[in-house]
Amino acid sequence: MSEQDLYKVLGVARGASDDEIRKTYRKLARKYHPDVNPNNPKAEERFKEISFAYEVLSDQEKRKRYDEFGIQGLAHGFDPDQTRAYHRWSEGARRSPYSGAFAGEVDLEDLLSDLFGRGRAARGPARGADASGEITVDFMAAVRGEEVRVDLPGKGTIRLRVPLAADEGTRIRLAGKGEQGRNGGPPGDLYLTLHVRPHRFFRREGADLQLDLPVTLPELIEGASVEVPTPEGSVKMTIPPGSANGARLRLRGKGVPRHGGERGDLLVRLVVELPSTDDPRLKEIARELESLYGGRDVRQHLKEGV
Repeated sequence: MSEQDLYKVLGVARGASDDEIRKTYRKLARKYHPDVNPNNPKAEERFKEISFAYEVLSDQEKRKRYDEFGIQGLAHGFDPDQTRAYHRWSEGARRSPYSGAFAGEVDLEDLLSDLFGRGRAARGPARGADASGEITVDFMAAVRGEEVRVDLPGKGTIRLRVPLAADEGTRIRLAGKGEQGRNGGPPGDLYLTLHVRPHRFFRREGADLQLDLPVTLPELIEGASVEVPTPEGSVKMTIPPGSANGARLRLRGKGVPRHGGERGDLLVRLVVELPSTDDPRLKEIARELESLYGGRDVRQHLKEGV
């Protein structure tokens, strides 16, 4: 990762709230996701950049390190305390010609050893560094909180339970799956950023789902009982007689689970599908329907609004 400003990568201010960062990331991730932009290397690179920026800025500890030290503060084995001590030592050395006389206050060799991994060995056990990664799961696996298989470099394949109702950008912590500790110290943790593949026909807005449902013209005019897919299986839905093309019907409790056991809703948009045929009777029927408008201009309101 180059020395880019991660806040500029996401397009948020340095003082942006966690909620603002999360919402901005989800919007960008949906736009540049590789599944939405196949064979587009620029979009893929942009997706990686915003994913890395979100991984850092959504983690309070990493964000504090980045704000104080920049990208170098995210390096493997980086020690903030030792770096601060070295900065204090450097500052004192610049200010005083006698700083060398006080070498007993700060052991420069120890500082350099801890900062760059050279010199004398560590004196005691040390916890391993946290690691990070990304996984991509199917839309329904995220909504339902299903178990998936994940290949971890150097650790093999593990089974992971996706959090129920997880969304794009959700971070999952795997305790003890990070870097190994030193001198018998415990391993660090692994943080995985979740990416969700777009669904063929469902769209998600928070806890609500949206669906375009193809219907016939007679079903709109006369009304009908039709089957509608939901995350928990198909259900029956009644289309009221005289429904308009584009009308939205709400199936309550058929969306994404919320905290507390409730679920969002499924919003179904009726989209009329005309017969795919060259039968001349279709034109005759269309002319008969035209006469029912009584010469009314159905687009008159658009002309008046310009």
